[in-house]
Amino acid sequence: MEYKQTGRIIKMTGGLYTVQLHTEEPRTPLCGQVVECRARGNFRHEGMTPLVGDLVTVQYDETSFTVAPDGSAVPSADRTGLMLAEILERKNSLIRPPLANLDEMLVVFAAAAPDPDIPTVDKLLCILEFNRIRPVIVIGKCELNEKVTRRLCKIYRKAGYTVYPVSCYTGEGLEELKAHILSLPEDCTVGLAGASGVGKSTLLNTLFPELAEKSKTAPVSGEISHRIQRGKNTTRHTELFPLADGHCYIADTAGFSLLDFERFDFFELDDLAATFPEFRGLTETCRYTDCTHLCEDGCAVVEAVREKKISVSRHTSYQSLYAILKDKKKWK
Repeated sequence: MEYKQTGRIIKMTGGLYTVQLHTEEPRTPLCGQVVECRARGNFRHEGMTPLVGDLVTVQYDETSFTVAPDGSAVPSADRTGLMLAEILERKNSLIRPPLANLDEMLVVFAAAAPDPDIPTVDKLLCILEFNRIRPVIVIGKCELNEKVTRRLCKIYRKAGYTVYPVSCYTGEGLEELKAHILSLPEDCTVGLAGASGVGKSTLLNTLFPELAEKSKTAPVSGEISHRIQRGKNTTRHTELFPLADGHCYIADTAGFSLLDFERFDFFELDDLAATFPEFRGLTETCRYTDCTHLCEDGCAVVEAVREKKISVSRHTSYQSLYAILKDKKKWK
């Protein structure tokens, strides 16, 4: 007999997918369980790649499980007959970090060790805004440079973001951040993203130490290369960890060093201004309808920068991204 059950991909390692099967109707022998399976080969021909966070349909048969003495079904150790058969409609997806169906992203960067890479942070924020994923700023290692922490808090709060300065060393801000995460609605998916070495895995383990026990291999924190001040990437896969009885998920992701706007089609030039929340409500009042918001006289955005209503660093990031997208070649 053939069975089909919907579920969510919670881990992806190479070509192997770990799926948390749902319990809703129609109920099948393995419903509610975690199974590992391969994806059917047709996905690559359809231009689709399964991502962590995807809602999927898993197909299996009676050879895919054994029956325990208590009558429960136990997935076969060799994944016999288990197949990821269908990817259901996504509400959003990201190239880097590779996640789907996100509601919120905790954008983590350190006040020091490594120094914050503001242009890369702002690139990620733009991508999240475009995909309608709610960004929340987390400034880690705040005890290492309080001056930088205060400056960054001011910049991003002025831009309209929720900001949590935290320290896994002193405990500063951890309770507030944890309370925020636990207050999110059921079935919410949250990601952590940031450069290698900023302490994402350490932060996750400090906030929710019980999650390491639920993972087959607990994530480990990365060291910092003192020669180049970059992190050594230690999280080598993307994984969703269940909170609140599995109704809410949080994802730790591998660190990234580059968000390549020249090669990848995150969005087009015409979409750029709308990805800066502090520009909204200003762009419509510019003197010229085709205003680039770079340096024109009569530009409401430029005037807001002069009046310090918009941070100079944020406008500099906008100018940099504008130049990249303006000269971007079309990739096939």
